[in-house]
Amino acid sequence: MNKVNVNVTFAGGAVTIVGNEVKKGQTAPDFTATGADLKPVKLSDFKGKNVAIAIYPSIDTGVCALQNKQFNKLATELKDTVVLSISLDLPFAQKRFCAAEGLNNIVTVSDYKDREFGQKYGFLIDELKLLTRGTVIVDKAGVIQYVEYVPEITQEPDYTKALEVLKALS
Repeated sequence: MNKVNVNVTFAGGAVTIVGNEVKKGQTAPDFTATGADLKPVKLSDFKGKNVAIAIYPSIDTGVCALQNKQFNKLATELKDTVVLSISLDLPFAQKRFCAAEGLNNIVTVSDYKDREFGQKYGFLIDELKLLTRGTVIVDKAGVIQYVEYVPEITQEPDYTKALEVLKALS
């Protein structure tokens, strides 16, 4: 598996990110993950909409919970936009969290089965076999318009920049 050329730390210690790094301007690779109902969900299911992919290690951590709450809020402000919230958490955990927090504007998907998203987008942490934190924004034509690999996994992504990109696409 390819090593992604980004510097990411987890609690200050370097980690290795693997997969195929994606970049602004390239066609977004289609991927299949598992939805809350255990059915396959593909990126291509949302063709014709802007898609914000919010990537995080585990719903059961404070920063990941904040990230999902913030993207749920952003989703209410945007037209023709879907927020895909993706981790390697089991769909049951994602569904439980969203129900408990009243998050109904994001679509949670799990990459637990094949880690297809993590590998195709270069967000898989080699040492931990979790996804690193970040954001990818895909426009209605299926082209990547923004990629953020958060440099320190314990920190939140740049919501302001993501919102700017999404508003420009709306």
